[in-house]
Amino acid sequence: MTLRYKYIFTAGLVLSLGCTKLDQSLNDSFSTPGGTGNSDVAALLTGAYNSMNGLMHAQDQLFSLQETTTDEALIPVRGGDWDDNGVWRVLHAHQWTTIHTQIKSVYNGLGQLESGAITVLAFNPNATQRAEALFLRSLAQFYFLDLYGQVPYRPVAEYNSIGPSPVMTPAQAVDTLTTVLRSIIPQLPASNSPYRASPDAARFLLMKVLLNKGAFLNKQQPTFDNADMQEVISLGNAIITSGKYSLTPNYFDNFGPTNSTASGEMILAWPNTGAASSNGINSGDIRARWMMTLHYNSWDKNNTFGSAGWNGFTTVADFYNTFGAADNRKGGVAYPGVTDQSGLKPGLVVGPQINEAGQPIKDRQGNPLSFTTDVNLIEVDKKRLEVAGIRVIKYPPDYSAYASGNQKNQLQIFRYADVILLVAEAKLRQSSPDVAGALALVNPLRATRGATPLVTISLVNPSNVYDPNTLLAERGRELYFESWRRQDLIRFGVFLKQWALKEADPDPQRNLLFPIAPDELLANPNLKQNPGYGE
Repeated sequence: MTLRYKYIFTAGLVLSLGCTKLDQSLNDSFSTPGGTGNSDVAALLTGAYNSMNGLMHAQDQLFSLQETTTDEALIPVRGGDWDDNGVWRVLHAHQWTTIHTQIKSVYNGLGQLESGAITVLAFNPNATQRAEALFLRSLAQFYFLDLYGQVPYRPVAEYNSIGPSPVMTPAQAVDTLTTVLRSIIPQLPASNSPYRASPDAARFLLMKVLLNKGAFLNKQQPTFDNADMQEVISLGNAIITSGKYSLTPNYFDNFGPTNSTASGEMILAWPNTGAASSNGINSGDIRARWMMTLHYNSWDKNNTFGSAGWNGFTTVADFYNTFGAADNRKGGVAYPGVTDQSGLKPGLVVGPQINEAGQPIKDRQGNPLSFTTDVNLIEVDKKRLEVAGIRVIKYPPDYSAYASGNQKNQLQIFRYADVILLVAEAKLRQSSPDVAGALALVNPLRATRGATPLVTISLVNPSNVYDPNTLLAERGRELYFESWRRQDLIRFGVFLKQWALKEADPDPQRNLLFPIAPDELLANPNLKQNPGYGE
């Protein structure tokens, strides 16, 4: 057993920065013994990247915490399917507890990612390897801060310690993240894009930190510093004016089996077998993105699993209705290589389903398969079990490798369209809001997506999160099912409000952060339980 795996699976062990004081933490990060790097360090770095795989791909990891807790996604119980002791429905209803398995699993997965990164820093990396490791460490710390509000860390020299790790406060974590990310931008190779840490990936993550800074420091009442907004604009403009990226004319080409070449929007993506050089990074097996939502009979040529899907994930009618009739992000248009193979049209899938020959698809009871716009958290009517809920196909299936784990779709992690929307948001959050500047960014994006231009735009309408003339609504239409919705709703101050199949949260603090699992609190007394979850 290698040293790396000896420690990253130790309960409660998370590694990171050496000190809570920012100058010392940076000195610790950059002052490990210098060197030129070697194959062992390269293997450690690849291992650290691979710690992202399940976290980013699986339907029950980051995706679940960031999407099924929101108005964009829910997984109804369908008779005996998808009950899983209630883990799915309690997320959408905001009724999770301190022992929720997915919340603990993501916490541990982030610890593995951070541990892998700090190990690279401890083993004499060269300058590029060090910068990449610092990016991966920052990515883990960003999600720790966002999801749990506290960031365990270690000094490099204590990377394999078994003692309780120190924990950064939100203010300390923000200071560390911003300083480290600013420092590594000039050290990362542009040639790393899009499958490893690049300067633009670091810029993107820094934009996210700065824009969410006010929410990280006070999730109940986020504030936005004008200097931070100016930096977000500057960072975003560096990406926009670089000439490296462009909005992809066919929206679903960003996610389809040819997106490694068809998408002009990849800033950070995950390489899957057959479409890109992985340099040791494991194939991501992206099939969950369509299997989790499609009906069992959505494609009758697939015999590997005995079904074409798992018949689970849906969205709600209120979200579906935010799209204009001409908005091609809504879907419903034939997609080459998909519709001609199965009849499926990517996007938000509702109504009668047909196969590639135009013939009606049947459900398992022999009735026409027709997805409804309405859905319940618990479906009990036998006639509705298989058809309730709008299905979401963001990633058009790769039918050439449907069930093999070798799909060619690359997972989009950081995407160019998000940069445009982040800059537009920063313009609206300036001390003197620049509405015209925001519209000048949002409307060309909408035009590319076939949507009509907006005459005006505001940040959010607290009494109607689906107000079509708000940036929050535009972010939903563009970025649905890309694991940003929970963070957006919190930053815009509406995460605790009522929406379909969720009442308004009675506690003004409890659900803005996830709880720390009881065994993690026992393993590390430096952690504190988050508000609303008891001691």
